[in-house]
Amino acid sequence: MNNITQWRTWSATALLFVSVTSPCPAGDLTIRSFNGTGQLTFNALTTAQTYRVEWAPSPSGPWTNFTGSQGVWLDAIPGPGSGIVTCSVPMCYRVVATVTNAVIPPATPAGMVLIPAGVNNGTDPDFGTYSLTNCLALYMDQYLVTATQWDDVCNWAITNGYSFDNAGSFKATNHPIQTVNWYDCVKWCNARSEKEDRPVCYFVGGNIYRGGDIDAVTCFTNAAGYRLPTDVEWVYAARGGLSGRRFPWGNTIDHTEANYCGDPTSSGGDSYDLGYAGYDTRFSIGNMPYTSPVNTFASNGYGLNDMVGNAWEWCWDWCPGYVGADRVLRGGRWGSYGRSCRTANRYYKHPDFADDGVGFRTVLSTGQ
Repeated sequence: MNNITQWRTWSATALLFVSVTSPCPAGDLTIRSFNGTGQLTFNALTTAQTYRVEWAPSPSGPWTNFTGSQGVWLDAIPGPGSGIVTCSVPMCYRVVATVTNAVIPPATPAGMVLIPAGVNNGTDPDFGTYSLTNCLALYMDQYLVTATQWDDVCNWAITNGYSFDNAGSFKATNHPIQTVNWYDCVKWCNARSEKEDRPVCYFVGGNIYRGGDIDAVTCFTNAAGYRLPTDVEWVYAARGGLSGRRFPWGNTIDHTEANYCGDPTSSGGDSYDLGYAGYDTRFSIGNMPYTSPVNTFASNGYGLNDMVGNAWEWCWDWCPGYVGADRVLRGGRWGSYGRSCRTANRYYKHPDFADDGVGFRTVLSTGQ
C-alpha cells in the first residue's frame, strides 16, 4: 500500500468543498483548483481506492483531517461522481490518495525531461483563447536531436533494414541535425526504439515502418518507443507550464533567449521583438545555416531547450483544416523572425520537405 500526496497552500479561512474529477486517464494526483469560495477540486488516480483531505498551519505540519468542533473526518472520500463533502477549516491543504500495488514510474531516461499530465488554459496575446490537455505524462528530449545522435542511430539502422531519403546535415556535432524530412524522422524514431530494444510506435499495414515515403503510417502513441510529439503535446510542452504567454518564457523576445533573426520595431518589425535586426551575430559566421549548439539558451519551465528558434520541429499531425498530406512544424528556426517563433504559431510542409532549418525531437510515453 502506498500513499501519494499533493498539497497547496490556502491562506484564508473558508468553507471547504471537496470534489473529485478524473479529466485524464491515469493522470497524476493533482489539486487542480482552489477557488475563492473554498472549493477544492482534485483529479482521481485510476489506481487509488480512497482519498482524504488534510490541513495544517504550515507545509511542515502537523497534518490532520479532523475538523474539531464539527467532528468531521475526511478520510474516505470515494472517487469521481460521488458528490461533495464539506467542512469549515483554515490552513494549508493536501490530498492523500491510498493506492494498493502502485506502479513506481521508471527514472527519467537520459537526455529527456518529464512533461507532466495536465491542462493549460489561457489567452494568447496574438492567437486568443486556447485549451491544451496533456492526458498522460510523457518524456521529451531536452534538446533537438543532434548530429551525433542522428548518426549513431542511422549507422545502426542502415545495417538493420532501414532506408532514409536524407543523410542529414549539421553545422557541428552538438548542433541540431537538419535537412531531414518527416518520413525519415519517423523511421529514425523506430530505429532508435529497436536499437534500444523498445517496442516501436510506427507501422504500415501491420509491419514496422522501416523504408519508403508512406503517408498511411499508423502510430501507437502508448507504445513504449520513441515517436514525434503530437501538435498538442508540443505546444503544451513548449509553454513550460506558463499560461497565456507569447513565448515559452514571456511576451517579448531578444537574442539572449533564442537563436532567431531579429525584426524589431526600429526596422519596421514587431513591438515585442526587443532584439537587434538580423541574425544572431554569435552564430552567423561562415556559410549558412546559422544554427547554434543545442544547450546555448536557458530552458523553459519543463527543462526544455530551443523550443523556439534554432530549428523547426516536425510533429506527428497533419495540418488541421488543410486538405493534403502536409505535416505540422513548430518553433521557428535560426532564420525566422520572432513572429514565426511564437509558441502558438503553426507552420506546415509536405512530409518530403527538408532544408537547413528543419529538425526534430522525440518523446516517450510513460504509460502513467
